Amino acid sequence: MIDSRDLRIAALIALIPLAAACEPPPEPVGGAELFAHHCARCHGSAGDGTGPLAAELPVRPANLRTIAARSGGNFDDAAVMAAIDGRRSVAAHGPREMPVWGELFESEFSADGAPRPRSTALLRSRLLTDYVRTLQD
Repeated sequence: MIDSRDLRIAALIALIPLAAACEPPPEPVGGAELFAHHCARCHGSAGDGTGPLAAELPVRPANLRTIAARSGGNFDDAAVMAAIDGRRSVAAHGPREMPVWGELFESEFSADGAPRPRSTALLRSRLLTDYVRTLQD
């Protein structure tokens, strides 16, 4: 005969997968964290082009703090995102199939250039663009 304690234990065990499925998704990584992980080695933690690998590169990394100043005070989100996600070629970034980029920021755009919905790469590009905007002098 099954007692009530055994039933409670069985019920709790049955709920474990359901509880795990109900956990909130991990917090999204912010632009500052993405920048620190993917960009700062070349562009520097301040975005000024003086990262620890900058001297080793054949082309000096751009000073990202002056994007708006170089464009007459206009920070062009679309142009910055295009440089990040590969729609605009940046010679210093190398070919998009290089391991440094992989699929992380690979463009997820349709043939007509419209963003595909729920694009992780698009979200990362947006987060980085928003962060780089905060670096402007």
